[in-house]
Amino acid sequence: QVQLVESGGGLVQAGGSLRLSCAASGSTFSINAIGWYRQAPGKQRELVAGISSGGITNYADSVKGRFTVSRDNAKNTVYLQMNSLKPEDTAVYYCRADIRDSASDYWGQGTQVTVTS
Repeated sequence: QVQLVESGGGLVQAGGSLRLSCAASGSTFSINAIGWYRQAPGKQRELVAGISSGGITNYADSVKGRFTVSRDNAKNTVYLQMNSLKPEDTAVYYCRADIRDSASDYWGQGTQVTVTS
């Protein structure tokens, strides 16, 4: 079992920055990768960025150059630094843990990010 807790969301003006955190606990040794997803009202949940246990990162085209995903293994925490925020970045942001050698995954409860113009 893995538990994920997101934090760091909030209200920010366009052009501003936020840093989201995803703290993992439980069987963290089993985590293969962690991804950040977001879901805006009326839209499907989409992958924003991800980082593997080996540190390989990937990003959605819409956030490349603005968002950076990183991890602190000592704290079992993955971060999403979001710069140059746009109103279209407004969504609930979730982190998801992909489990090694398993079809299982775990989700956090989400954190709201609202960007005003």
